[in-house]
Amino acid sequence: MIIAIDIGNTNIKIGVFNGDELINAFRFSVRTSHTADEFGVNLRMVMSDSKLSASDIDGVIISSVQPELNYTVEHACKHYLGRSPMIVGVGIKTGLNIKYTNPQELGADRIVNSVAAYRLYGAPCIVVDFGTATVFNYVAAGGEYMGGCIAPGIKTSLDSLVEKTAKLPSIELIKPERIINRTTGTNMQAGLIYGFAGLVKYIIEQMKKECGAADVKVVATGGLSEVVKAVLQEKIIDVTDRSLTLKGLKIIYDSNIGKGE
Repeated sequence: MIIAIDIGNTNIKIGVFNGDELINAFRFSVRTSHTADEFGVNLRMVMSDSKLSASDIDGVIISSVQPELNYTVEHACKHYLGRSPMIVGVGIKTGLNIKYTNPQELGADRIVNSVAAYRLYGAPCIVVDFGTATVFNYVAAGGEYMGGCIAPGIKTSLDSLVEKTAKLPSIELIKPERIINRTTGTNMQAGLIYGFAGLVKYIIEQMKKECGAADVKVVATGGLSEVVKAVLQEKIIDVTDRSLTLKGLKIIYDSNIGKGE
Protein backbone atom coordinates (compact mmCIF):
# COMPACT_ATOMS: atom_id res chain seq x y z
CA MET A 1 0.00 0.00 0.00
CA ILE A 2 1.08 3.56 -0.74
CA ILE A 3 0.38 6.68 1.34
CA ALA A 4 0.04 9.97 -0.54
CA ILE A 5 0.34 13.19 1.50
CA ASP A 6 -0.58 16.62 0.15
CA ILE A 7 0.52 19.48 2.45
CA GLY A 8 -1.63 22.45 1.45
CA ASN A 9 -2.09 25.95 2.80
CA THR A 10 -5.07 25.02 4.98
CA ASN A 11 -5.17 21.22 5.25
CA ILE A 12 -2.91 18.19 4.99
CA LYS A 13 -4.72 15.62 2.86
CA ILE A 14 -3.70 11.98 3.19
CA GLY A 15 -4.75 9.09 0.97
CA VAL A 16 -4.10 5.37 1.26
CA PHE A 17 -3.87 3.40 -2.01
CA ASN A 18 -4.15 -0.35 -2.38
CA GLY A 19 -2.88 -0.78 -5.92
CA ASP A 20 -4.61 1.95 -7.93
CA GLU A 21 -7.62 2.10 -5.61
CA LEU A 22 -7.92 4.93 -3.11
CA ILE A 23 -9.25 2.98 -0.13
CA ASN A 24 -9.21 5.73 2.49
CA ALA A 25 -8.62 9.46 2.78
CA PHE A 26 -8.51 11.85 5.71
CA ARG A 27 -7.18 15.30 6.50
CA PHE A 28 -5.54 17.28 9.27
CA SER A 29 -5.57 21.05 9.72
CA VAL A 30 -2.25 22.69 8.91
CA ARG A 31 -0.47 23.67 12.12
CA THR A 32 3.13 24.73 11.67
CA SER A 33 3.67 24.28 15.42
CA HIS A 34 3.10 20.51 15.14
CA THR A 35 6.13 18.38 15.96
CA ALA A 36 7.06 15.26 14.01
CA ASP A 37 5.89 13.17 16.98
CA GLU A 38 2.48 14.87 17.10
CA PHE A 39 1.96 14.37 13.38
CA GLY A 40 3.24 10.79 13.53
CA VAL A 41 0.98 9.83 16.45
CA ASN A 42 -2.07 11.36 14.75
CA LEU A 43 -1.20 9.52 11.54
CA ARG A 44 -0.86 6.21 13.35
CA MET A 45 -4.20 6.78 15.14
CA VAL A 46 -6.21 7.36 11.96
CA MET A 47 -4.44 4.42 10.32
CA SER A 48 -5.38 2.25 13.27
CA ASP A 49 -9.03 3.29 12.92
CA SER A 50 -8.81 2.04 9.33
CA LYS A 51 -7.23 -1.22 10.51
CA LEU A 52 -3.87 -0.33 8.90
CA SER A 53 -0.40 -0.65 10.40
CA ALA A 54 3.03 0.63 9.42
CA SER A 55 3.95 -2.81 8.11
CA ASP A 56 1.18 -2.51 5.48
CA ILE A 57 2.84 0.55 3.90
CA ASP A 58 5.26 0.03 1.01
CA GLY A 59 5.97 3.66 0.19
CA VAL A 60 5.09 7.31 0.84
CA ILE A 61 4.98 10.33 -1.49
CA ILE A 62 4.60 13.96 -0.41
CA SER A 63 3.76 17.20 -2.20
CA SER A 64 3.95 20.42 -0.22
CA VAL A 65 3.39 24.16 -0.45
CA GLN A 66 4.48 24.59 3.19
CA PRO A 67 8.29 24.29 3.28
CA GLU A 68 8.38 24.76 7.06
CA LEU A 69 6.39 21.53 7.48
CA ASN A 70 8.41 19.38 5.11
CA TYR A 71 10.98 18.19 7.64
CA THR A 72 8.30 17.53 10.26
CA VAL A 73 6.21 15.30 8.00
CA GLU A 74 9.22 13.62 6.39
CA HIS A 75 10.72 12.78 9.80
CA ALA A 76 7.34 11.46 11.04
CA CYS A 77 7.09 9.14 8.03
CA LYS A 78 10.58 7.79 8.63
CA HIS A 79 10.07 7.26 12.36
CA TYR A 80 6.43 6.11 12.53
CA LEU A 81 6.04 4.33 9.18
CA GLY A 82 9.63 3.25 8.59
CA ARG A 83 9.57 4.77 5.09
CA SER A 84 11.60 7.61 3.57
CA PRO A 85 9.08 9.55 1.50
CA MET A 86 9.45 10.55 -2.14
CA ILE A 87 9.14 14.36 -2.40
CA VAL A 88 7.59 16.06 -5.43
CA GLY A 89 10.01 18.73 -6.62
CA VAL A 90 12.53 19.73 -9.25
CA GLY A 91 14.07 16.63 -10.85
CA ILE A 92 11.24 14.20 -10.15
CA LYS A 93 9.67 12.46 -13.15
CA THR A 94 6.14 13.76 -13.80
CA GLY A 95 5.46 12.95 -17.45
CA LEU A 96 4.84 16.65 -18.17
CA ASN A 97 7.11 19.02 -20.07
CA ILE A 98 7.15 22.04 -17.76
CA LYS A 99 7.19 25.29 -19.78
CA TYR A 100 7.05 27.59 -16.75
CA THR A 101 9.67 30.36 -16.91
CA ASN A 102 11.09 29.37 -13.52
CA PRO A 103 9.93 25.84 -12.59
CA GLN A 104 11.14 26.33 -8.99
CA GLU A 105 8.37 28.92 -8.52
CA LEU A 106 5.69 26.41 -9.49
CA GLY A 107 3.70 24.92 -6.61
CA ALA A 108 3.93 21.16 -6.27
CA ASP A 109 0.14 20.92 -6.00
CA ARG A 110 -0.24 22.51 -9.45
CA ILE A 111 2.09 19.94 -10.98
CA VAL A 112 0.37 17.04 -9.23
CA ASN A 113 -3.14 18.13 -10.23
CA SER A 114 -2.04 18.66 -13.83
CA VAL A 115 -0.40 15.21 -13.97
CA ALA A 116 -3.60 13.58 -12.72
CA ALA A 117 -5.86 15.48 -15.12
CA TYR A 118 -3.56 14.75 -18.07
CA ARG A 119 -3.24 11.04 -17.32
CA LEU A 120 -6.83 10.37 -16.22
CA TYR A 121 -8.89 12.68 -18.42
CA GLY A 122 -6.68 13.55 -21.38
CA ALA A 123 -5.34 16.76 -22.90
CA PRO A 124 -5.55 19.53 -23.81
CA CYS A 125 -7.09 20.30 -20.45
CA ILE A 126 -7.68 23.14 -18.02
CA VAL A 127 -7.36 22.19 -14.36
CA VAL A 128 -9.09 24.34 -11.73
CA ASP A 129 -8.35 23.88 -8.03
CA PHE A 130 -10.85 25.50 -5.66
CA GLY A 131 -8.64 25.70 -2.58
CA THR A 132 -7.18 28.47 -0.43
CA ALA A 133 -6.54 30.08 -3.81
CA THR A 134 -8.50 29.41 -7.00
CA VAL A 135 -5.78 28.13 -9.34
CA PHE A 136 -6.10 27.59 -13.11
CA ASN A 137 -3.60 25.42 -15.05
CA TYR A 138 -3.36 24.60 -18.74
CA VAL A 139 -1.85 21.39 -20.15
CA ALA A 140 -1.43 21.22 -23.95
CA ALA A 141 -2.18 18.13 -26.02
CA GLY A 142 1.40 16.87 -25.97
CA GLY A 143 1.69 17.03 -22.19
CA GLU A 144 3.27 20.50 -22.04
CA TYR A 145 2.44 22.37 -18.84
CA MET A 146 1.94 25.95 -20.07
CA GLY A 147 1.08 27.79 -16.83
CA GLY A 148 -2.19 29.49 -15.92
CA CYS A 149 -3.44 32.07 -13.44
CA ILE A 150 -4.26 32.44 -9.74
CA ALA A 151 -7.24 34.17 -8.08
CA PRO A 152 -8.30 34.33 -4.41
CA GLY A 153 -10.12 31.31 -3.00
CA ILE A 154 -13.83 31.52 -2.19
CA LYS A 155 -13.32 30.73 1.51
CA THR A 156 -10.30 33.05 1.63
CA SER A 157 -12.44 35.87 0.23
CA LEU A 158 -15.17 35.17 2.79
CA ASP A 159 -12.66 35.21 5.66
CA SER A 160 -11.23 38.51 4.46
CA LEU A 161 -14.72 40.01 4.10
CA VAL A 162 -15.71 39.01 7.64
CA GLU A 163 -12.38 40.14 9.12
CA LYS A 164 -12.30 43.54 7.42
CA THR A 165 -15.93 44.57 8.03
CA ALA A 166 -17.61 45.39 11.32
CA LYS A 167 -21.06 43.91 10.76
CA LEU A 168 -20.80 41.13 8.18
CA PRO A 169 -21.19 37.66 9.74
CA SER A 170 -19.44 34.39 9.00
CA ILE A 171 -21.71 32.30 6.78
CA GLU A 172 -22.00 28.85 5.25
CA LEU A 173 -20.86 28.79 1.62
CA ILE A 174 -23.95 27.40 -0.08
CA LYS A 175 -25.79 28.52 -3.20
CA PRO A 176 -28.78 30.83 -2.55
CA GLU A 177 -31.80 30.53 -4.81
CA ARG A 178 -31.44 33.98 -6.39
CA ILE A 179 -29.05 36.87 -6.92
CA ILE A 180 -31.27 39.52 -5.29
CA ASN A 181 -31.71 38.55 -1.63
CA ARG A 182 -33.21 40.08 1.50
CA THR A 183 -30.87 38.97 4.28
CA THR A 184 -27.24 39.87 4.83
CA GLY A 185 -26.19 36.21 4.88
CA THR A 186 -27.83 35.38 1.55
CA ASN A 187 -26.50 38.63 0.06
CA MET A 188 -23.00 37.43 0.92
CA GLN A 189 -23.65 33.91 -0.35
CA ALA A 190 -24.91 35.28 -3.68
CA GLY A 191 -21.97 37.64 -4.12
CA LEU A 192 -19.39 34.96 -3.34
CA ILE A 193 -20.89 31.89 -5.05
CA TYR A 194 -22.33 33.55 -8.16
CA GLY A 195 -19.44 36.01 -8.33
CA PHE A 196 -16.83 33.27 -8.35
CA ALA A 197 -18.87 31.25 -10.85
CA GLY A 198 -18.69 34.26 -13.19
CA LEU A 199 -14.95 34.60 -12.59
CA VAL A 200 -14.40 30.91 -13.36
CA LYS A 201 -16.51 31.02 -16.52
CA TYR A 202 -14.73 34.09 -17.89
CA ILE A 203 -11.21 32.83 -17.17
CA ILE A 204 -11.92 29.41 -18.70
CA GLU A 205 -13.40 31.02 -21.82
CA GLN A 206 -10.36 33.29 -22.21
CA MET A 207 -7.92 30.41 -21.64
CA LYS A 208 -9.67 28.40 -24.36
CA LYS A 209 -9.35 31.32 -26.75
CA GLU A 210 -5.65 31.78 -25.98
CA CYS A 211 -4.71 28.10 -26.29
CA GLY A 212 -6.55 27.80 -29.62
CA ALA A 213 -7.43 24.13 -29.13
CA ALA A 214 -10.75 22.90 -30.46
CA ASP A 215 -11.71 20.57 -27.61
CA VAL A 216 -10.35 21.42 -24.16
CA LYS A 217 -11.55 19.34 -21.21
CA VAL A 218 -12.04 21.27 -17.94
CA VAL A 219 -11.29 19.31 -14.77
CA ALA A 220 -12.02 20.80 -11.33
CA THR A 221 -11.02 19.76 -7.83
CA GLY A 222 -11.32 21.19 -4.33
CA GLY A 223 -14.11 21.41 -1.79
CA LEU A 224 -16.32 23.91 -3.63
CA SER A 225 -15.80 22.58 -7.15
CA GLU A 226 -19.18 20.84 -7.26
CA VAL A 227 -21.01 23.91 -5.91
CA VAL A 228 -19.53 26.14 -8.61
CA LYS A 229 -20.19 23.54 -11.33
CA ALA A 230 -23.86 23.38 -10.28
CA VAL A 231 -24.18 27.18 -10.37
CA LEU A 232 -22.68 27.39 -13.88
CA GLN A 233 -25.32 24.92 -15.17
CA GLU A 234 -24.02 25.05 -18.76
CA LYS A 235 -21.12 22.75 -19.52
CA ILE A 236 -18.19 24.91 -18.42
CA ILE A 237 -16.67 22.30 -16.08
CA ASP A 238 -16.62 18.78 -17.56
CA VAL A 239 -15.37 16.77 -14.58
CA THR A 240 -15.12 17.31 -10.81
CA ASP A 241 -12.71 15.05 -8.94
CA ARG A 242 -12.11 15.89 -5.29
CA SER A 243 -9.38 13.23 -5.01
CA LEU A 244 -7.44 14.57 -8.01
CA THR A 245 -4.33 15.59 -6.03
CA LEU A 246 -4.02 12.27 -4.22
CA LYS A 247 -4.47 10.37 -7.50
CA GLY A 248 -1.79 12.54 -9.11
CA LEU A 249 0.62 11.73 -6.30
CA LYS A 250 0.06 8.00 -6.82
CA ILE A 251 0.67 8.37 -10.58
CA ILE A 252 3.94 10.23 -9.94
CA TYR A 253 5.02 7.64 -7.37
CA ASP A 254 4.45 4.80 -9.84
CA SER A 255 6.31 6.67 -12.61
CA ASN A 256 9.35 7.14 -10.42
CA ILE A 257 9.61 3.51 -9.33
CA GLY A 258 9.26 2.24 -12.89
CA LYS A 259 5.51 1.56 -12.98
CA GLY A 260 2.78 3.37 -14.87
CA GLU A 261 4.99 4.58 -17.71
